Amino acid sequence: MVLNKIEILIEKYENGETTLLEEQQLKTYFSQETVAPHLEVYKPLFQYFSLTQSEQFTKDIPLEPKKTINLYRWISVAAVAIVMLGVYFSTYNNTKTLENLSNEERLAYNQTIEAFNLLSHNFNKGKENMFALNVMSNSLEKGTENIAYLNEFSESTNKFIK
Repeated sequence: MVLNKIEILIEKYENGETTLLEEQQLKTYFSQETVAPHLEVYKPLFQYFSLTQSEQFTKDIPLEPKKTINLYRWISVAAVAIVMLGVYFSTYNNTKTLENLSNEERLAYNQTIEAFNLLSHNFNKGKENMFALNVMSNSLEKGTENIAYLNEFSESTNKFIK
């Protein structure tokens, strides 16, 4: 009767359905010297559980938190500093207006504006040429599509004629 109960408990144990009391019964059964021969396989398992139950962890665990550098905090501080410097220097440089410039500075400013206008004009010309190329490319794509349709039509008529 006891052997039948142990076999039922082992089956429940393998399915993970045992209670703590039932597991304790299994441990006490397998801690005996004599165990049924077909249950000898389980004896080392439950003896291991009995042995490890008495073990204790003796190593000291440091409870001091590690001092780590919070990288993201410093990055955000640096970003704010850069933005503030940018705002400061942009307002500092805007204090010089055209009226406050000397003749040489005004001449250099006007020449720079003329150079930028010339560049802008040439870029706009190039942009117009690119537009013409785009229109031509679109027309070429439409032409290739039409040729593909003609090829399909020709193939189907050839099949029909045959």
